Amino acid sequence: MSAATTLLEQVLNGLTIGMVYVLLAAGLSIIFGVMDVINFAHGEFFALGAYVGLSVALATGSGGFWVALLVAPLLVGLVGAGVERFTIRPLYGRNPLYHILLTFGLVLIFKDVITLIWGQQPYQFAKPPLLSGTVTLFGFDYALYSYFVIGIGALIALGTWLALTRTRYGLVIRAGSMDRDMVRYLGIDIDRYYTIVFAFGAMLAAVGGVVLAGRQNVAPGMGNAVIIPAFIVVVLGGLGSFRGAVVGGLLIGVIQTFVRSQFPFLEGLAVFLLMIAVLLLRPQGLFGNPEWGTGGEGGDLLTAGDADVFDSALKRRIGVGLVGVLAVTPLLIGLPSYYVNTLVVNILIWALFALSLDFVMGYAGLVSLGHVLFYGVGAYATVLAVMHLVPSLFVALAVGIAVSAVIAWVVGYLSIRVSGVYFSMITLAFAELFFSAVFKLEWAGSSDGLFGFDPVYGLFAGPSVGSIELVGGVSVFYYVVLAAVVGSYLLARQVMRAPFGSVLQAIRESELRTGFIGYDVTVYKRRAFVVSGGLAGLAGGLAAVQTGGVSPEFLAWIRSGEVIVMTILGGMGTLYGPMLGAGVYLVSKELLLGITEQWQGVLGLIFVLFVIFVPRGLVSLPGLLAGRFDRSPGGGTDVLAEEETEVTD
Repeated sequence: MSAATTLLEQVLNGLTIGMVYVLLAAGLSIIFGVMDVINFAHGEFFALGAYVGLSVALATGSGGFWVALLVAPLLVGLVGAGVERFTIRPLYGRNPLYHILLTFGLVLIFKDVITLIWGQQPYQFAKPPLLSGTVTLFGFDYALYSYFVIGIGALIALGTWLALTRTRYGLVIRAGSMDRDMVRYLGIDIDRYYTIVFAFGAMLAAVGGVVLAGRQNVAPGMGNAVIIPAFIVVVLGGLGSFRGAVVGGLLIGVIQTFVRSQFPFLEGLAVFLLMIAVLLLRPQGLFGNPEWGTGGEGGDLLTAGDADVFDSALKRRIGVGLVGVLAVTPLLIGLPSYYVNTLVVNILIWALFALSLDFVMGYAGLVSLGHVLFYGVGAYATVLAVMHLVPSLFVALAVGIAVSAVIAWVVGYLSIRVSGVYFSMITLAFAELFFSAVFKLEWAGSSDGLFGFDPVYGLFAGPSVGSIELVGGVSVFYYVVLAAVVGSYLLARQVMRAPFGSVLQAIRESELRTGFIGYDVTVYKRRAFVVSGGLAGLAGGLAAVQTGGVSPEFLAWIRSGEVIVMTILGGMGTLYGPMLGAGVYLVSKELLLGITEQWQGVLGLIFVLFVIFVPRGLVSLPGLLAGRFDRSPGGGTDVLAEEETEVTD
């Protein structure tokens, strides 16, 4: 095969997968450009399209592929319309970052719904006979189905562009993205148009799922596998830019194919480096501002600090009592050691991880979608320190904290220059970059990870961490974790009570005003990011010791989503709220595991309800209930009226 033929084949392979990215990213970009919604569940619409198409094709027999290509997107579009109507619409007017949080909960729901209906096993979606075989053009043989994917993708992209720019619907949609209130004043129900946009975006994703199913197996993880590349495409082309989604999708497809064949070591790394470079040098993407939409930030993040009805003395007594209970729990005779050594320790570690995220998200307003990076780096650094430096547990944990803090400084130095959604995207890109890198590094254990290390309590020698047990087989490591978590909380609380913490909260409320009165907001946010990264690294190191090793799963982006769920569930901006959220999340998971295999879907549903109805988290529930009782007939003052009076005054 000549070099020209090889190059042509690689370009066509890249265009084939690139067209699938176009179908996926175009809907994602339109939804953001029109509605300011970052939809992390978009990959699940893609997977749902493949599964629904599979079922339709099997049910209709001969010619089932063509029926599936028409019916599956329509059915998925109806699902998308329902999602917009009942979950997305209540959040209009809030910060777009709440859409990220809400759609992450939808990811958990859709993944479990798919496995509940179709199971875990992969399926083969047979191509129609009409599209089988190869086509010879100018002496070059290439699969007919790949030509079909390129052709249908180009046709749908052209039709979408014409619909958005040459029809009345497109005119209303573009006008609504620029000023929705103005469109309402004209007597147009813009919310109905938003439903159409969201449904259409889901339909585009479903078409991509059906056509890709003809090239590979249909499996539950296919939505998760494409959502990150789709975000890379959208960021590269420009958030909200349809033209950018088309060009970016084709470009990423070609780059991935070329790198895979020519530079296999860079596979999985090159696109994330490209995403980071674009976000740093041109955050608005290659095509500048979107063709429509303002990309505004909407409302503020709703923290729970001002919704907390308990006074400091009561919270202090509750905290001391809880620590006392945790301290004596291992000594209770008859309590199974599993629940202490595994469940309670796991809760404490995730509570620390959630605390670290709250440090920047709840107080500085920085929503880090890649916070798992510091958790994973701390785990790897701790294990490597035990294996190659000194076997001491405490030295290894200190190394993990230090390395994570350094990485956090570098990432913060590069990332904090952008804000809002762009900051979230760039932290996600850094986390995915490290996740891909550990698979390539033999000294990091590659895909197998690093296991079998044996930390000790001494500096160079001493009892093994797992060798000292108390009553009922409970490890002393439990108390190490408890001390680390309590100490980290006290440190974070002290920092937040200091002038440094007051400046962070001022930055969260109004970065512009804080800068006007003389504070360097970038420096303060970067310092908070470093402290947060160090705390996350400590959590990762403790998790690695508990697990007995570390693997690439410690850096999986889904962990960032889980810790965000915990933080919002408990109530960000309080330090202890996210720790409470971690406990409730993991205990709920443990209880649901004994009831149903679809525990993730149940937790996802709970999280969606909290984001919509209780955005300030569990710690705000007493205040909400008190306010409801106060508004009952003869039941005191109206809390909302009180707030309005305070604002007026």
